[in-house]
Amino acid sequence: MKTEEMREMTVEELKQTLEDLLDELSNLRIQKATHQIANPSRIRMVKRDIARAKTLLREYELGISKPKVEESQEKE
Repeated sequence: MKTEEMREMTVEELKQTLEDLLDELSNLRIQKATHQIANPSRIRMVKRDIARAKTLLREYELGISKPKVEESQEKE
């Protein structure tokens, strides 16, 4: 997943994506340990996506960049 795609997500969606990526990473590690992994390079890609998501969340927390706000919240 590209950074631009992640920037289009709301904070809640980004947190859910991060949770999903962490679950996928743990599943990939189990597959690697049992020698059942089909694509070992997927571990590296998932780790990088996790880092991207965490970086964006931290940027939003520090106020370096602004998160996308849902349309219903913009009208209020």
